[in-house]
Amino acid sequence: MKEFEFRTQVGVKYEGTNISYNSRIMMLGSCFTTEIGGIMKDYRFDVMVNPFGTLYNPASIHASVERIISRRPFTEEEVIQTNPTDTSSEKKYASFSHHSAFARGSAGEFLINANLELQKSWEWLEGADTIIITLGTAWVFVNNETGKIVSNCHKRVAKEFTRKLLTVDECTRLLTSIANLLPDKKIIFTVSPIRHFKDGAHGNQISKSTLLLAIENTIKECGWCNYFPSYEIMLDELRDYRFYNEDMIHPSPLAIKYIFEKFKQSHISGDAFKQMDEDLRLTKAENHIQR
Repeated sequence: MKEFEFRTQVGVKYEGTNISYNSRIMMLGSCFTTEIGGIMKDYRFDVMVNPFGTLYNPASIHASVERIISRRPFTEEEVIQTNPTDTSSEKKYASFSHHSAFARGSAGEFLINANLELQKSWEWLEGADTIIITLGTAWVFVNNETGKIVSNCHKRVAKEFTRKLLTVDECTRLLTSIANLLPDKKIIFTVSPIRHFKDGAHGNQISKSTLLLAIENTIKECGWCNYFPSYEIMLDELRDYRFYNEDMIHPSPLAIKYIFEKFKQSHISGDAFKQMDEDLRLTKAENHIQR
């Protein structure tokens, strides 16, 4: 009897990145980066995840890479108060370059932590051989006073910002610049499978398509870059809503595990698989003891 195939398989081929336990990896980007980075840590790979916190757009990721390489310290002039209209909560301070997780109770405390993490990330990047970048959206918020794209609005007044969609050319320039800043690293781009439905279904597709076209342009120009199809795997192989969380937007833990397995088969050396199994057992045992 002829076999039937009831789903679309997304082909994932080996693209020249052969991650092993000798690799040193930096991961930058959206909250999907945090999910996959957490799995990599569970397997005890040498990995640093989002030293500026979660970043979503190409401009913010480019700015973070540039900042790390330059080691230009954060200063008092860059510190802002988060959520200033909320008088019921404790004052917090951060910068437009950081995720809200970096906010601290004073400007001084924030600066000490931010610059310590900046130094750590520079040291890490110097020794890294692999960079994994997950892009979430081509939409950005521009600070009207400075004209600069922010990584996070920190719940400040909406009139401080103008929202715009980066063009394919703008995204291409940013991603190509990132690649040229890191010519000695293997760079893996991917697009987050998390849908940004605040823009509507069509707006989400326009944004994701912009990112996909820019990545394709960058790979053509920069041969040390390649692409892993997280977004396509989610949409085609895992299109059933049982693979989503209750919000029907974020991938479920099972979906994330499945996507990582595809990444493992295509980008991690088969010689590492046995050690991965052993290290994951150790991590689970230690977590159990801690609980």
